[in-house]
Amino acid sequence: MTDRIPRAIGLRAAASLFAGVSALALVPAGAAGQAVPAPDTTRAAAPAQPATRMTLDEAVRRSLEASPAVAQGSGAVRTAAATERSAKGAFLPTLSANASSSLSAAQQLGSQTGLGDGFADSYGAGISASVPVYTGGRRTAELRQARAETSAAEATLDAQRFAVVLATKRVFFEALRADDLIRVAESQVKRAEEAQEAAELRLRVGSATRSDVLRARLELNDARQALAQARSDREVAGFALGRATGAPGPVAAEASGPLRPTPLAVPADSLVSLVRTAAPSVRAEAAGVTAAEAGTAAARAQYRPTITLGTGADWANQDPALDGRANWDLRLGVSIPIFDGYQREANVERARVQADVARVQLADAERAARAELERTLSALRLAEQRIGLAEEAVQVAEEDLRVQDQRYRMGSSTMLERMTSQAALTQAENDLVAARYDYQLARAELEALVGREL
Repeated sequence: MTDRIPRAIGLRAAASLFAGVSALALVPAGAAGQAVPAPDTTRAAAPAQPATRMTLDEAVRRSLEASPAVAQGSGAVRTAAATERSAKGAFLPTLSANASSSLSAAQQLGSQTGLGDGFADSYGAGISASVPVYTGGRRTAELRQARAETSAAEATLDAQRFAVVLATKRVFFEALRADDLIRVAESQVKRAEEAQEAAELRLRVGSATRSDVLRARLELNDARQALAQARSDREVAGFALGRATGAPGPVAAEASGPLRPTPLAVPADSLVSLVRTAAPSVRAEAAGVTAAEAGTAAARAQYRPTITLGTGADWANQDPALDGRANWDLRLGVSIPIFDGYQREANVERARVQADVARVQLADAERAARAELERTLSALRLAEQRIGLAEEAVQVAEEDLRVQDQRYRMGSSTMLERMTSQAALTQAENDLVAARYDYQLARAELEALVGREL
């Protein structure tokens, strides 16, 4: 911060000198002591405050309802659950029933009528059932694979939920940050207006130069530009929050309370083991390893024989005057794969490759989660320290500006010194706003990584 203020003051001093020469050349001699009115850009048509206001909890709830990623993840969980149910159904017998009836025209030979046209009808019904008795472990492996895929889909859904929550918190805090920056800019404008009034007063009594007034005007112009930018940022953030929450227009963020650093619900030492086991990204990759290993076992089951037990009963009748014919059967079939053109070998190799890749991805996910944990914890600690330092800097800058303001009104200080103090206070206030919201964002990133509220 200390290296930015002198550079800013140097630029403003150069601009003030040029503006002062231009203004003195254009102002009549008799009006040298009069203030030149400056356009107030802050009183331009500002965007209206959005009517819809939401707290953070409400914004998160609506974002989860409106998120396409969450809807897609929920659909993936439903699909995986249906696949798991189908894998369980492979252990149950299959049952089918059939019925048929037919009517046909045929020539018939009667004892009295001779050869003539007639009709023949037949009908029947049947029921059959079969169950695989032994599949070489294929059904068990497929069921284990389906369960793992369901777990992976649920973990992926959790990761998508926390990603949506994180994105919502980002736009929500950006909206709150814009509101705070507007308040900082409004205070900056007020101080600049007070400085201009003081400079004009001293110019009228002959204790200040025209350069002081021009410098004050330059400071006021900068403050009004900062205010206009902050209002524009708030409007953009409002529409971004509206889109995230599914609202048709802009949404204003409403703070539930003061944003202060609070202790984590889980100690930092316990977060390492928690991330390795409970992080949604790690859980999804671990479930992927289980599914890939189960797929390898299912592919190997193709080398083993399959035993199927079946039974059925049917009834048929071709003469309405008779009772028909009924029979039933019991079947036991054995299928032994001998050679299928190396298809089984290719399936097993593909399954092994998928399992190897899944293990590497799991290890990488664990390392990535560990590195991300350290980054977010470091950012959280740094933001918390910055908050304390920024609060102290604001207090010091306020006192410094108060002293400089009194000295300038008494004629023992210059406008340049007062402007330096004003710039330092504005920078300190902006730093405090940035530190507070950097802390909230770092905490939100940590919660998204761990997969739980902290």
